[in-house]
Amino acid sequence: MRVLVLGGTLEAGKLTSLLTGQSGISAVLSFAGRTKAPRAPEIPYRTGGFGGVDGLAAYLETERIDVLVDATHPFAEHMPCHAAVAAARAKIPLVCLSRPAWHPEASDRWIDVGNMAAAAAALGNEPKRVFLTIGRLQIEAFAAAPQHFYLVRAIEPLVPPPNLPRHRVILGRGPFTLEAEEKLLREESIEVIVTKNSGGDATFAKLLAARTLGLPVVMVARPRQAPGPVLLDPAEVMEFLFNHQRSLRHRGTLTPRGV
Repeated sequence: MRVLVLGGTLEAGKLTSLLTGQSGISAVLSFAGRTKAPRAPEIPYRTGGFGGVDGLAAYLETERIDVLVDATHPFAEHMPCHAAVAAARAKIPLVCLSRPAWHPEASDRWIDVGNMAAAAAALGNEPKRVFLTIGRLQIEAFAAAPQHFYLVRAIEPLVPPPNLPRHRVILGRGPFTLEAEEKLLREESIEVIVTKNSGGDATFAKLLAARTLGLPVVMVARPRQAPGPVLLDPAEVMEFLFNHQRSLRHRGTLTPRGV
């Protein structure tokens, strides 16, 4: 059975580790190519886009893929929809591996917003020191609020640099510790955090640090999920794959697409 994993997340990495050496399952991981130096997986992989829905559908057919796994970031803009359409065209199952979203506790000071423009507006008119942890793709939304100082955390250097008059970029890749996050927020005199509800453990420490220090957090909600089964754990995806593999064997249709 052949499996294509659309990845680039920690969850995708965990899934590929589980797929390594699995008898009867041949898996390929696809990176979008936005990160220049992704962590090399233990299974074959490719880098770059497919050329839209048509390109992905053609890849599924040409490579005789039996199952498509969408393990992209919860804030991926286009791929979830492309995956749903392409899988439907290829008449193969699509399963989404998505980390659980974060939820506030009573002592948290979250300001929930629906998009980056609303997040920039939520910072208010009074100049503040802002910790911006939203990735690199939508930083320009904060050019509408130039009165603030932005401490921007990114995985890789931002080229071109953000169009923000007052900012500094620091590099770091999670997981981060609570101690380190508290130290950073204190040393930089951060007054508010802006982040996306990405979920997971790797960057959760900043929210714990905000809770400890009593800082407000502007939380950008996730986009609507594409249709299809949504699983929260790589082990659940493996069970899905094993069940589908058994189903293909039972129907006698496993051989045409893969082993």
